[in-house]
Amino acid sequence: MDLDAYVLAHAREWQRLEELTRRRRLSGDEADEFVERYQQVATHLSVVRSAAPDASLIAHLSSLLARARNRAVGTRIGTWRGVARFLTDRFPAALYRLRWWWIGTVVANVAVTAVMMLWLLANPMVEQSMLSAAEVDQLVNEDFENYYSEYAAGHFAAQVWINNAWVAALCLALGVLGFPVVWLLFNNIANLAVIGAIMINHDHGGHFFGLILPHGLLELTAVFVAGGVGLRLFWSWIDPGDLSRSQSLAHEGRTAGTVALGLVGVLFVSGVIEAFVTPSALPTWARVGIGIVAEAVFFAYVFVLGRAAVRRGETGDIDEALLEDRVASRG
Repeated sequence: MDLDAYVLAHAREWQRLEELTRRRRLSGDEADEFVERYQQVATHLSVVRSAAPDASLIAHLSSLLARARNRAVGTRIGTWRGVARFLTDRFPAALYRLRWWWIGTVVANVAVTAVMMLWLLANPMVEQSMLSAAEVDQLVNEDFENYYSEYAAGHFAAQVWINNAWVAALCLALGVLGFPVVWLLFNNIANLAVIGAIMINHDHGGHFFGLILPHGLLELTAVFVAGGVGLRLFWSWIDPGDLSRSQSLAHEGRTAGTVALGLVGVLFVSGVIEAFVTPSALPTWARVGIGIVAEAVFFAYVFVLGRAAVRRGETGDIDEALLEDRVASRG
C-alpha cells in the first residue's frame, strides 16, 4: 500500500474527527457524524497497522481515537445513546444468544428441586434429623413469614438485591472453573427444597408458594441465567470452536460482563417485589399474578428484543469500535 496516497486520501476525515472532538457541544447531526468518523478512523488505523505499519502515523491515529473516545464518554448524547443501546441491543442479545445455556440451567434446577422436595416428603424422618419439633414449629408458624416483614421495605429491598447480586456475580466470576457454579446453584436450591418440603409437610404449602412465587420466579430466573452464562464461560475454553481458546474465552467473558451488568437491573426489580409485594396485604392471587407478569415481561424482553437484536448482528459482546479503541490506546 502507498502510505502517502492513503494519508492524502483520508487526511480530511481525520481532521474532521479532530474538529468534532474539540467542540464543547454537538448537535444531533454532528453527534451522528462524530460516531461515523470515529468508526472510519478506527478502520483506517486497523488498515495502517496491517498493511503499512508506520510508527508515527499509528501513534497519531491512536491518540486521536483515544481523545475521541474520551470525548464520547463525556458527551451526554453519547452516554444516553449507549445506555439505550445496551438495554435494547446488547443485553437482550446476550440473553437470547445464550438462551439454551440458561434455559437448560432453569429446567435442571427446577427438576432437581422437585425431586429433592418429593424425596423429603416421602422421608419425613430426614426432617427430624435436621430440626427439632420446636424449630420446625418456629419455622412454619413464624420465621418463614416474618422474614419478609422483619425490616423496613426499603432496607429489605436493598438487602435482598445485594445478596442476590452477589450470588449471581459469583456464578459469573467462578464460571471459568465450572464446578463452583454447580455447587453454588445446588446450595441455593437445596435450601429452597428443604424449607418447601417442611412447609408442605405441615400443611402450609399454599402459604409457602404464596410467599415464594411473587418474587422468586424472576429472582431465581436471574440466578439461573447467571449460572448458565457462567457454565458457557467454562465451556468456551473447553470447546472454543473456530476461535483460539484465548479468543473464545475473551469473547464469552465480555458477554458475561454484559449479562452481569444487565442482571443488576433484573435483580433490583425482583428485590422491590420481594420487599413491597410479597409481604403486602394483597390477596395471594394478586401477589402471585404480579410475579407471573414480571417473569413474562422478562421472557418477552429476551425473545422479542433479543431475537431482533441478534438478527441485526448483535452478540452481547462490547462494540467493535470500543475494542479497536482499547487496542489503539495500548499501541
